Amino acid sequence: MPDLGKYAGDVLMAYGVTLLLLAALIWRSLARSAKMKRLLKEAEERRNHG
Repeated sequence: MPDLGKYAGDVLMAYGVTLLLLAALIWRSLARSAKMKRLLKEAEERRNHG
């Protein structure tokens, strides 16, 4: 790891915030994808059985 000097805390905090935001976006995308797949499956079942 490079020597960040007096800015180490700020740089590491920026990395941490970035990683948290990326993780939140990935989680949100996966959750929304699962919801849409479920809704599509339910709609297809209603169409085929109704």
